[in-house]
Amino acid sequence: PFTSKEVNPLNSLDRWEEDVLMRYPEPDTIAKDKTTDAYRNYDTPERDTVREFYRLNHTYQTHDFVQEKRSDFLKFDKKEMPVWEAFDFLNQLVDDSDPDTDLDQFQHLLQTSEAIRADGHPDWMVLVGLMHDMGKVLCLFGEPQWAVVGDTFPTGCAYSDKIVYPEFFANNPDYNNADYNTQLGVYSKNCGLRNVDMSWGHDEYVYQMMKDHLPDPALYMLRYHSFYAWHREAAYDYLLDDHDRGMLKWVKLFNPYDLYSKCPTPPDWKQLRPYYEDLVAKYLPATLKF
Repeated sequence: PFTSKEVNPLNSLDRWEEDVLMRYPEPDTIAKDKTTDAYRNYDTPERDTVREFYRLNHTYQTHDFVQEKRSDFLKFDKKEMPVWEAFDFLNQLVDDSDPDTDLDQFQHLLQTSEAIRADGHPDWMVLVGLMHDMGKVLCLFGEPQWAVVGDTFPTGCAYSDKIVYPEFFANNPDYNNADYNTQLGVYSKNCGLRNVDMSWGHDEYVYQMMKDHLPDPALYMLRYHSFYAWHREAAYDYLLDDHDRGMLKWVKLFNPYDLYSKCPTPPDWKQLRPYYEDLVAKYLPATLKF
């Protein structure tokens, strides 16, 4: 059993995303008096909750833990809901104590999808924007935050120093496990990410939920949008195959919409609803299994 601090080290799930934005600021949003290095200062007091979050994440996200969660949650036997009811369910994650936003989870997703649509991308990518955080409902099934959000990374092989707070992996049992602590670990060279067990969280969960309904570029966006060590830091090349390298451009295309599309103005759902109801009906079944 985990203590309350271990379950909820962050005061809001959005805190992790704010931290990612600090690590990877949009170039034209960097203040003139603040260098990029300043955004990478992990020692300020306000970052303590983020450090604690990653200490827990890197300690407990073992290869065996990932197998356990896959076995439990990928049966999709917890709940079944109409798609639009699922968004109401997701909105239960709104944190009234978060001073930075008055928008619920669904409105954040609408902002992402609307930014993608405004730039003329394919409608399946618009749907990725709408669905990419649906996996955060894992928190509503009692999962601790460190098993729902956070940068993702391969398990079953040595940890890259490009992962945020890599020093915390020294607490992970796999760190000293001879089966897992070599460069390739349980994998073979250039085996392809589809054969790699990533740390457990909302990315893998929503990918598994959507994998029979969307094209491959969309699925890469969903599955790897939090794998910053790969798509931002170019780590783990030795695990990639040519298909992964071809798909990287799609993950990179999606990432800015995930990070930079939030604004305080809520979307006009009454006006947007017909478009999104048609879009969801085009690609997804009437109900989603969780």
